[in-house]
Amino acid sequence: MAKLQIKLVKSLNGRLKKQILTAQSLGLRKIGQSTVQPDNEMTRGKIAKIGFMLEVKEVEE
Repeated sequence: MAKLQIKLVKSLNGRLKKQILTAQSLGLRKIGQSTVQPDNEMTRGKIAKIGFMLEVKEVEE
């Protein structure tokens, strides 16, 4: 199963509450923090909502 490495590259300060909660649900709280998530529809939907604040790479496991 493919995985995605997601990194927060823009600040959460001044963002909408929904955007902050979406980032936190991905496990991202600080700039530069990264996490590895499964590549599924739920993760892709979260990335679509706040993609302008993220850097996404595919990783093989």
